[in-house]
Amino acid sequence: MRRTIAVLMVLVLGGCSQSATPQPATPSPAVPSPPAAEGALGAAPSAAASPSAAGPCTVFPADNVWHADVSKLPVSRDSAAWVASIGAAAKAHPDFGNGFGLPVTQVPAGQPKVKVTFQYADESDPGPYPIPKTARVESGGDRHVLVQDTAACRAYELFDAVLQPDGSWKAGSGAAYDLRSNTLRKSGWTSADAAGLPILPGLPRADEAAAGSIDHAIRFTAPKTRKAFIWPARHAASDAADAALPPMGARFRLKASVDISKFPPQARAVAQALKTHGAILADNGSPWYFSGTDDPKWSNTQLDALKTLKGTDFEAVDSSLLMVEPNSGRSRP
Repeated sequence: MRRTIAVLMVLVLGGCSQSATPQPATPSPAVPSPPAAEGALGAAPSAAASPSAAGPCTVFPADNVWHADVSKLPVSRDSAAWVASIGAAAKAHPDFGNGFGLPVTQVPAGQPKVKVTFQYADESDPGPYPIPKTARVESGGDRHVLVQDTAACRAYELFDAVLQPDGSWKAGSGAAYDLRSNTLRKSGWTSADAAGLPILPGLPRADEAAAGSIDHAIRFTAPKTRKAFIWPARHAASDAADAALPPMGARFRLKASVDISKFPPQARAVAQALKTHGAILADNGSPWYFSGTDDPKWSNTQLDALKTLKGTDFEAVDSSLLMVEPNSGRSRP
């Protein structure tokens, strides 16, 4: 995952509204964010942010952009170019299942916090983090560690995490989230993901599929991205200025015309989420690789049905119409 320390350029409109005709992008410089709001780590204060409150802990409020219904949004004018750049003929790939994917470690109330040392400390939320020695580390190059504390209703995410002999951790970057808040990270900041987004809300889980409903967008990767990011992303990870390349944060959906009725139950639940809530471009990687949890409850055989989908089955949407305020993840109904 490419990391860029300097604050990059951001498209001020926050939507998929640039012309599909290849031409230089015209982003405006990112403006330094105000100090973080109390209780919202690594975040800029926002009048539209939902305050923390007592009650059941969900992965962000119901009005958060990750939960938004994008099935009726207009197609972005850049859709054809962006799909072509990712791979019109490339097959979709569920990069999760039984034995692979992103593990999530649940920790109990009062989990002791430990020191975390960051390579990109200037764009990371400082520790300590409640990450146990037994926290599961993603296999592969990115070595993500995702910890969910449902008692405190917070999530802690690390990129390139390595456990140290004394029980502390070293990581490339890290972020902490109040799961009851809609406040976004500071503009220009990375997270444990290249787009500066949280990872946890973009992961389909086996228990959701078993219930027949995945109520959020899904994280995915593309081979090449532009040196730009659009709402709700906060960070770019590219040197390319080609407008035919998608920016971080671009939102896609599976076309309504794609027949998923014969998919097995788990694959059908994921595909329906891709139609209703779509997918958010969060990192550089293989084309149309969709993230999810590593869980023995997944059936890899069922998920294989998703591999019949291809790039032309997807379209980019104009998600700027959902934005209430640039520093908030709250979305319009």
